[in-house]
Amino acid sequence: MSAVPLPSITIVSTSLPKVAWGKGIYIHDADGKRYIDGSSGPAVYCLGHGNEEVNDAIKAQLDKIAHGYRYTFTSDPLEELSSQVAEASGMEKSVFLTGGSEAVESCLKIALQYHSARGEMSRRRFIARERSWHGNTLGALSVSGFLERKAAFEGALMPVSHLSPANTYRPPAGVAPENTGEACAAELEAEILRLGAEKVAAFIFEPVVGAAGGCVPAPPGYARRVRDICDKHGVLMIADEVMCGAGRCGTWRALEQDGVKPDIMSVAKGLGGGYIPLGAALYSAKVAEPIFSVYGGVMTGHTFTGHTAACAGGVAVQKIIKRDRLLENIRSLEPKFRVMLREATKDIAEVGDIRGRGFFLALELVKNTMTREPFAAANRLYIRVRDCAFANGLICYPSGGNVDGVNGDVVIISPPYITNEEQLGEIATLLGASIKQAIQQMKAA
Repeated sequence: MSAVPLPSITIVSTSLPKVAWGKGIYIHDADGKRYIDGSSGPAVYCLGHGNEEVNDAIKAQLDKIAHGYRYTFTSDPLEELSSQVAEASGMEKSVFLTGGSEAVESCLKIALQYHSARGEMSRRRFIARERSWHGNTLGALSVSGFLERKAAFEGALMPVSHLSPANTYRPPAGVAPENTGEACAAELEAEILRLGAEKVAAFIFEPVVGAAGGCVPAPPGYARRVRDICDKHGVLMIADEVMCGAGRCGTWRALEQDGVKPDIMSVAKGLGGGYIPLGAALYSAKVAEPIFSVYGGVMTGHTFTGHTAACAGGVAVQKIIKRDRLLENIRSLEPKFRVMLREATKDIAEVGDIRGRGFFLALELVKNTMTREPFAAANRLYIRVRDCAFANGLICYPSGGNVDGVNGDVVIISPPYITNEEQLGEIATLLGASIKQAIQQMKAA
């Protein structure tokens, strides 16, 4: 396989502006240019930048102690964040980590340990989906379906079954859009039976697919069918909500909107808002019981697991989200934001789909809206959109290969939860203008 050509969003550019400071939803570089953070970076900065209340909470904790090692001490921030997350998520147990990849890795290990505790050592296999992204550690990379980010590591990854994406805009061949959820759930059950249920540990999926697909929500009824299938065959359901969770979609768990609770769940990004690296693996009492009975606890985590200052930052972020009713802000403004995006792009024939939930929306750009044919990867349209937007003072989150791993262009817009209606209008206007410029550049090339 040939190397993936540059430029790419997977490889950091050698010529980036230097960040200087940020406040609210705006960032300033060292040259004085201002950017509106229309994507919260990579969907991280849920409270924007420079929140003094969060900074003060972290500083206060640093003045006491930065980190009490988890095998020596517990702490008030760790215990308070555990309580906050249990209340918000309905997941009884948690392990706090340093980011999303580590959280997913821990979710996979917890699933394996659960089956080990039950004496089912044959359950070692994972099932996932194509056009998914779960992280950069080897386990998380193994369950991911993101060609550009995996190609260099093939041959060293775990064997994982990858199913069709559950995307009503691009349903499996021969399947009507309205039947996508049922067809994809049936594919999961067929794969469990093909492998042998006694060999399958868990099915992992993103309730709203992030970077790999561009804010693709679970089709109606899909998550409930997956829940039933997993229960039927003794397979654990892992919801990867690193990108779509912690309120990003307007509810603390994205799967709340599907009426389903997973067995294990990863969360990060909006958990701590990017003030200090923070993620978590959450798991139910059902999963905890055999693990604690046999092993005394989960066998996952690292030196900085439950980092005290990071937990203090997370506590402050979660308090503000709840106190200021920011999830209600997302839910009330989402319909208006969708209208703004449609209005700003109404004369751009290449906008094929606008989708997502809450403040986690994406636009898919296509060559032909009737056939939904994507632009050839060589055009790098998503990179052009990113560059035009950045030049115009807008930060967005583009991604390529969403159709087949190579072709396809999407642009994610995931503003901070604090964004108001006027600022959403500014984001939509800048995005529409930037997409037009990018398409014009592509056609002129």
